Amino acid sequence: MSVKYLSALVMSVTMAFALTACGGDKSSKPAEGGDGGKAEAPAGEVTTLRFSHFWPATSSIQKEVFEPWAKKIEEDSKGRLKIELYPSATLSKPQATYDAAVKGTVDIGSQAQGYTNGRFPVTQITELPGLSSSATQMGCIMQTLYDDGTIADEYKDSHLLFMYGAGPGTLHTTEKLIEKPEDMKGLRIRRPSAVAGDIIESMGASPVGLPAGDVYTSLQKGVIDGLSFPWEAVKTFRIDEVTHNHTNIPFYSSGLMVTMNKAKYEALSDDLKKVIDDNSGMLMAKKVGEVFDKHDKAVLEAAKVAGDKVIEVPDPLNDPDWAGPLKKGTQKYLDSVSKGGADAQAVYEKAKAASEACKG
Repeated sequence: MSVKYLSALVMSVTMAFALTACGGDKSSKPAEGGDGGKAEAPAGEVTTLRFSHFWPATSSIQKEVFEPWAKKIEEDSKGRLKIELYPSATLSKPQATYDAAVKGTVDIGSQAQGYTNGRFPVTQITELPGLSSSATQMGCIMQTLYDDGTIADEYKDSHLLFMYGAGPGTLHTTEKLIEKPEDMKGLRIRRPSAVAGDIIESMGASPVGLPAGDVYTSLQKGVIDGLSFPWEAVKTFRIDEVTHNHTNIPFYSSGLMVTMNKAKYEALSDDLKKVIDDNSGMLMAKKVGEVFDKHDKAVLEAAKVAGDKVIEVPDPLNDPDWAGPLKKGTQKYLDSVSKGGADAQAVYEKAKAASEACKG
């Protein structure tokens, strides 16, 4: 065999190998199906989704929900979907995360509806006092109303993955123990949302808008006197270090969501969409609720063991001292939503029906 022939043979084999290897390049485009539909992405192609949220990196939701969720999606997709988590608002501001997901600045985002005043007024009817007594119930109420279309229009510019709720927001103060509504008069109380703000104002206190991450230093410096916060968040944001007076009352409930950029979702192949869909909806709403409820109980018990003052008001809507101001604040919020053109009373009735269905 001549050297010239041998060289030609080696070159041919090398080129054939190179062309074959190029077929698995993750930058290659998926082929179009013969019927105009999208074929599955090549086995070697990886789609990375950036997930932004405001919860601290050490929080229970990051460690017990978001990290396992990202891992499961990667496993279910056989490595073709990878979710990169960006906690502590490192990729988007807490109040701008939903819009960041809509615009594609992030691929997935989690935000409290109350962080953007007036953006989700119908959804926030679910936050009113008396509707929810746990994070699991709150998430179930919200997901139910999204699934049946009651609040879905407020999310039509994104692909909503799942709703979730925090436990009831109870009152925590640095100096003064709040035993009755009149004890709040003149206090500066951090408001997490318009719903809570109306209720705080109805009791004579001054609502102050602050992101959760700024609450610790504001309490420490005396900028605010207290706040309404779920027990789990008290530990997560270190509020237990600066507040030792607690009124354990279901003052309001916070709603939150995880949503995805619509174009990013639509660009996925059908099998990858199914992976996302199978890890969305009520399943996840309840999963988050179970985690929050577990930590709510643990943090409350820890406060009692530490010797903090704790007042119990388990049923404020039937309490002679608290019922009046809470109902006044509730009606004020419903009236404000109605002025925007929505049938707030009808939504409130649906929320109450969902509340009953989501008990237990």
